[in-house]
Amino acid sequence: MATQLEPDIHADEEAFRTEVQQFLAANFPAELKGKANALAGVDGPTDETPAQTRWREAVGGRGWGTPTWPKEYGGGGLTKAQAKIVDQEFAKVGAYNPIGGMGVMMFGPTLLEYGSEKQKQEHIPPICRGEIRWCQGYSEPNAGSDLANLQTFAEDKGDHYIVNGQKTWTSGGQWADKCFAIVRTDKSDKHRGISFMLIDMDAPGVEVRPITMISGTSPFCETFLSDVKVPKENLVGEEGQGWTIGKRLLQHERTNISGGGRLASMMGRSLGEIAKRYGKTDADGELADKVLRDKIADFEIRWNSFLLTARRAVEESKAQGGVSEISSVLKKLGTKLSQERSELLIEIRGLQGLGWEGDDFTDGELEAVRGWLFGKATTIYGGSTEIQNNIIAKRVLGMLDHQ
Repeated sequence: MATQLEPDIHADEEAFRTEVQQFLAANFPAELKGKANALAGVDGPTDETPAQTRWREAVGGRGWGTPTWPKEYGGGGLTKAQAKIVDQEFAKVGAYNPIGGMGVMMFGPTLLEYGSEKQKQEHIPPICRGEIRWCQGYSEPNAGSDLANLQTFAEDKGDHYIVNGQKTWTSGGQWADKCFAIVRTDKSDKHRGISFMLIDMDAPGVEVRPITMISGTSPFCETFLSDVKVPKENLVGEEGQGWTIGKRLLQHERTNISGGGRLASMMGRSLGEIAKRYGKTDADGELADKVLRDKIADFEIRWNSFLLTARRAVEESKAQGGVSEISSVLKKLGTKLSQERSELLIEIRGLQGLGWEGDDFTDGELEAVRGWLFGKATTIYGGSTEIQNNIIAKRVLGMLDHQ
């Protein structure tokens, strides 16, 4: 029994659960039930309906889109237990978190760790309110897997830098407001010559050219930087610290790409339910195709085992102060499993799983084909599987000396 010296934590959590329920009843538009968060993807602009705007502003005003981020920067300031309650209650009514994107997944957590107080006050609140869209300026034509080979150069001009170079695979670059980028400020040292800075996408000299993918969409871009002026206050950390900051950000990205984050929300309906819609069932209502049934069962077991392991690993990392090299393990396994699921969906649907266009296919069937093709990139972006293998060997298993 709780005493005056021992607060009733359970009662406090139940009171908070009631608060969340009342908030949802008053603010969540019924027409958005079951919808996804457009801001979290890179597939298109963030045009909103009035209902979506009201919902985003309501959640952003509470800071519940970034529930555990510090309240002084616009986050919710919630405990992990309270954040879990928010997730649970949102899920019960079919409500999505309207705050997302690269600002939440990658840049925000990194800036909270490495940014100055002024930078946090300027950039974190708009992220928490979902008012700004960020993109990532990392890869270059000759600096993909060997990212430290990047050549985009920022020349010191006193109170500002002049940046020249080219970035590629800039996800959502054509719709972004700002870019977090790693650039070279010293050509004499491969790793310590890299710095981390913030670039306005509407600054003179920034040109974005979308790249059409095999899936038919254009979520990635080439980004050209020609004499772009970047104020010195947009340097995060110190000159030469960019490689350290950039690697930390990649850990956040990989955790969110994997089952520890975004992939978990992408799974949707179970494969078994979908298979019963397209295939024959026996007298017991089970899928008649035993081979396909075994494949689905095998995948679901491995996926759910991975998901539980990923959640545990993420919680352990957070308890130790944040993300860690375990993100490479999660990214390697989670993205491979997502590709397996997409391939199984094609097999389950048969001829209906091969549509590209036309009235003979549903929107869901067409989206699945494009998702299958787009998913080929997941084992490449965020650091390829081969790079993850190197990181796991060096930094998790301690097999080799590393940079």
